[in-house]
Amino acid sequence: MKKTSTRLADGRELIYYDSRDDVSRTARDRRPLPSTETLSELRYDPVLDEWVVIAAHRQGRTYHPPADECPLCPSRDGRLSEIPEADYEVVVFENRFPSLAAHPHPVEVQAPAPQTIRPGAGRCEVVCFTSDHDASFADLTPAQVGTVLEAWTDRTAELSALPGVEQIFCFENRGAEIGVTLAHPHGQIYAYPFVTPRTERMIAAAAAHRRRTGRNVFEDQLAAERADGRRVVLSGEHWTAFVPFAAHWPYEVHLYPNRRVADLRALNDAERAEFATLYLDLLNRFDLLFAAEEPVPGRESPRRADRRANRTPYIAAWHQAPVRHTPGNGSELALHMELFTIRRTVGKLKFLAGSESGMDVFINDVAPEDAARRLREVKR
Repeated sequence: MKKTSTRLADGRELIYYDSRDDVSRTARDRRPLPSTETLSELRYDPVLDEWVVIAAHRQGRTYHPPADECPLCPSRDGRLSEIPEADYEVVVFENRFPSLAAHPHPVEVQAPAPQTIRPGAGRCEVVCFTSDHDASFADLTPAQVGTVLEAWTDRTAELSALPGVEQIFCFENRGAEIGVTLAHPHGQIYAYPFVTPRTERMIAAAAAHRRRTGRNVFEDQLAAERADGRRVVLSGEHWTAFVPFAAHWPYEVHLYPNRRVADLRALNDAERAEFATLYLDLLNRFDLLFAAEEPVPGRESPRRADRRANRTPYIAAWHQAPVRHTPGNGSELALHMELFTIRRTVGKLKFLAGSESGMDVFINDVAPEDAARRLREVKR
């Protein structure tokens, strides 16, 4: 992989990731961009013991532009975008409207005790998976997925070294139903200045499990699912994809490496290679979940047409150990991806209502065993 770092017109970093060493990336950003101002704040909630990011400057971010004005497409045919080159493989750049920033605006609001406020320091990056506006992650080749995985790994390493960064979160939101405002296939990376509440709960649960059993909770979870088999969707030599026993979402799959590692940097070559093929298979199954069952004679298969026009919305989230994990504080965590959709059946979404939003108690409308069976049976 070749990595080329450059700067956009307003000073934000942009990085090209290429599978070939002979690719030259010399195009400059010729847009007259003003300097960006970030007003992010971190406000502490003493009742829940967690930080909330206040980012009032993000109200003006780009919202559902037409395809010919997409800021994530390459700069070509006289139109300038966030990516100066006329083509690219994988690109990562600092978000123009970040929730967290390396140099946030100084805090001006006073915070009397027990309230606490501090600047929203951190970093938010955009990851463009391909230059093809009409594609999706599921349309990539295994080699292209390998380049994306290398980019995720490199950014995990680079961002972990930044002062004050405590956790790296790589993720993809796909679909208008999820809230995505740009249709181009892309994901994001957040470098948080704190360990997130979800991860803190995992750390506490892993520590309690270790005290009770002397074993690692993630290893036990994976072993139990593999032994039971009813909720396993895909299984390889190095990875296992399963619907968890207590799935929160109608269709939710967790993808674990069979060898426990802390983060993306620890994966070996064989694990990286198998991830690409297994993950693509999993995404294709998600896309076919709600497609038409039977083709219409004499026409293109509704299954294929529906996949392009109505792809399954999902969130794909990498869970990694905190940057400074130590024994008793994050070292028990296992790298894994959680993939889920908010669609529960054709034309119907799973909304977070009173129990979920008000009390964090999920009510799932689909039995995990049925979800796993459907994902196993769906065919391309």
